[in-house]
Amino acid sequence: MSTGTGTARTALVTGASSGIGAAYARRLAKRGWDTVLVARRADRLDDLAHHLRAEGDTTVETLVADLSDPEDLARVAERAAGDDIGFLLNNAGINGYGPFAELDPPLLRKVLDINVLAVTVLARATVPAMLSRGHGTLVNVASQLAFAGALPPGPLPERAVYGGSKGFVVTFTRTLAAELAGTPLRVQVLCPGLTATEFHRSRGQDPVPGREPTVHEEGGAPVGEVIDASLAALDAGEVVCVPGLADNGPVTALVQAELALRTAARR
Repeated sequence: MSTGTGTARTALVTGASSGIGAAYARRLAKRGWDTVLVARRADRLDDLAHHLRAEGDTTVETLVADLSDPEDLARVAERAAGDDIGFLLNNAGINGYGPFAELDPPLLRKVLDINVLAVTVLARATVPAMLSRGHGTLVNVASQLAFAGALPPGPLPERAVYGGSKGFVVTFTRTLAAELAGTPLRVQVLCPGLTATEFHRSRGQDPVPGREPTVHEEGGAPVGEVIDASLAALDAGEVVCVPGLADNGPVTALVQAELALRTAARR
């Protein structure tokens, strides 16, 4: 994967304090990218920044921000629009799991603000500058739960709002990629399944406490495998990346089913 050209060799990574975001930032730094790390936990960002600087010759910025806060989101969007941003990883997300009828409205709003609004706003901030330069990469992190639909809870979580928000990310990214087809931009929606991070240790109102990253009890796929899949899919020009798939046949079948549905509805 290219590290970018000219001055656009900086990757902005949201949700960088742990899990996929932190690991992806480390991988990009090893590939020569400078990084802008965005998350709510200043201590975690400082630790990661120190690690990246110690590992190699890389410039690291940290932006402490809660992307559900309009002022924080505007501040991050301004940075995302910078001429040096050649890679945007929209990874920040919260789950807000629980029965829909009992979900606190403030938490519901926070899930939508972070999982839907922030993804859209930051992509909008970044894409025009990438188009003007003639290169750039956008990766939006969704979830395999975007495809879970009517499957019941147990073992899946109660996830109506989370699943819906990640369904938006999938449709938004696929549609944007089609709109940008023929341009030099690379666009991907990354749909990991259960991953060995701390994501399930909090519903999202507040960050997981503590300075040391942890892993939720459910375990899951190693984070490195998720990033390997994402980078390989970028190199292959695949828009939808579902780590763990042996081939892209199910994604092709989904596209064909959508076409059949639209075609039948027009008759």
